[in-house]
Amino acid sequence: MPSFERERAVAEAAAREAGAIVKRYYEKPIEQVAKSDKGAGREENWLTQADSESDDLLKERLLGAFPDYGWLSEETKDSPERLAKERVWIVDPLDGTREFTLRVPEFCVCVALVENGKPVVGVEYNPATNRMYSAARGAGATLNGSPARVSKQAHVALAHVMASRSEDKRGEWEPFKPYCHVELTGSVAFKLAELSVGNGDATFTLTPKNEWDICAGTILVEEAGGKVTGLEGEPLVFNRRSPLRPGMVASNGLLHDGLMALIEAHGGEVKKK
Repeated sequence: MPSFERERAVAEAAAREAGAIVKRYYEKPIEQVAKSDKGAGREENWLTQADSESDDLLKERLLGAFPDYGWLSEETKDSPERLAKERVWIVDPLDGTREFTLRVPEFCVCVALVENGKPVVGVEYNPATNRMYSAARGAGATLNGSPARVSKQAHVALAHVMASRSEDKRGEWEPFKPYCHVELTGSVAFKLAELSVGNGDATFTLTPKNEWDICAGTILVEEAGGKVTGLEGEPLVFNRRSPLRPGMVASNGLLHDGLMALIEAHGGEVKKK
């Protein structure tokens, strides 16, 4: 099995460099925020100059080092050429734009490498806190170079489940609050990264997410000993024709069956809202 250590090292360096761009904008007033044209029918995606500059840098560094790999990014026009590639970079140059613009330090630059639909490298960098979350298939997960592991909480009633602020504002988390500790947390990528280091026991969403939102975080959680699945318990497969996929469930593994049962019992209440 390939080690992917070179890809991981290049991804870390690129994410840190892109993060420096993001941090430069984070530390000064944003003069212009424009609506993107992506995601009709979904929550608005906000595009800032930080997004586009970070994306340009990541594409230059990652495809410069691995020109034969495919490319899928939130900020790059998609191309079906990636579907024929064995290995594909899946990138979100700034996941958590809302948190970024509100100066909430819960966002990440996300870089993942997928081989035949399965993530083999995942890197997330939060430039606001200088936290580098990194993993490669079979090599474990790290935070700033130190080994990372998920929590050991085994009881759903005691679990700290990280939730989307926007989903909570819409009332989607009300059915679950009597059964676990719901903690409002930043972007989905940030939630997965924090889950991988034991800061929180689980997260899930019944709202569709794009591959670039969850791909890097999936391998971070898995290599840290946790579990990530679709809403039916199925393994996640990436580099599909449509990057938008149904929601997902991520946990420390010990909680997964209990969370799936909780979602099955009360998820219908969310859909009625």
